[in-house]
Amino acid sequence: MKKVLNLFTLLSVTLLFSSCGYNQMVSMQEGVDQSWANVQSSYQRRADLIPNLVSTVKGYAEFEKETLTGVIEARAKATQTTIDPSNLTTENLKQFQAAQGELSGALSRLLVTVERYPDLKANQNFLELQAQLEGTENRINVERNKYNEAAKGYNTYIRQIPRSIYAGWFDFEKKPYFEADAGTENAPKVEF
Repeated sequence: MKKVLNLFTLLSVTLLFSSCGYNQMVSMQEGVDQSWANVQSSYQRRADLIPNLVSTVKGYAEFEKETLTGVIEARAKATQTTIDPSNLTTENLKQFQAAQGELSGALSRLLVTVERYPDLKANQNFLELQAQLEGTENRINVERNKYNEAAKGYNTYIRQIPRSIYAGWFDFEKKPYFEADAGTENAPKVEF
């Protein structure tokens, strides 16, 4: 009788956990973490390009040191702000986005400064770096969108019944989304 009870308990536990979706939750969580790593990789690519851009501009715009210094400082701050995928909270994501936003603003000011230097705008090295930077910004956007899609799928999965019960038992928590920065709903003014 005891063997039958033990066998019944073992089968019950096995059936309970095989249908709880634990393995799927693990798989989806890993997908979100991979998407986050791709976002960080895109931001790292941008950070790696910036010293080359600054060096190229520096040769032409020696007296625009304040703008160049701002870009360098923003890059340093952005590369110091990192998030471990296992600690991906809304607050951490906002801090990360703020640091990246400062870097984007500094790069925008640098590109406006470049408009004052026709020789620099025609320089092949600068044009190539500018194209690389534009491509990197596009990659960042694509990876952020992919991350949001992975987070949506994961969040939806762990919030559905009965998986929401099991997700709570095994500490599967909702992942935050990238959100647009304040004011981005308004088109920027371009003046020449």
